[in-house]
Amino acid sequence: MDKPGETPQELIDTVRSRVDHILRDVYPEYISFDNGAFAITRGSTQVMIVVRPFTEEDCVVECIAQVVQGATITPELMKFLLRKNAELHLGGFGLLFDDTVVFTHALTGTNMDRNELIAAVASTAIISDYYDDEIVAMAGGKRASDILEL
Repeated sequence: MDKPGETPQELIDTVRSRVDHILRDVYPEYISFDNGAFAITRGSTQVMIVVRPFTEEDCVVECIAQVVQGATITPELMKFLLRKNAELHLGGFGLLFDDTVVFTHALTGTNMDRNELIAAVASTAIISDYYDDEIVAMAGGKRASDILEL
């Protein structure tokens, strides 16, 4: 039995199944991983889609793109990313523990519909694919396609 405050596994599994069905229909070349995560490729970026616990009654569908790895993190780059976060309507840039620049967008899963998921995945991919080149030009590093065989 789930602990109080935890998202029931049945809910997570139901949302993963819905995500899988939508991705299969819209992105037929998507990748499905054994841990319940998914990935799609667009241009020079790859978007991971992960269903995560949230509350007792809901979970989160997170779209995460690794934008640039190995960039030199400077005050100028940080200003650039924060300003873009203020300008962009969906999602935001962040830094992982190893200073990898990421772009993420999250939705609640229980009532998520097809159009919301498609918009979240597409916007994460489009924004990441666009800004990875700008960030590399500004701060060096490598795009997802420079690291992975996309």
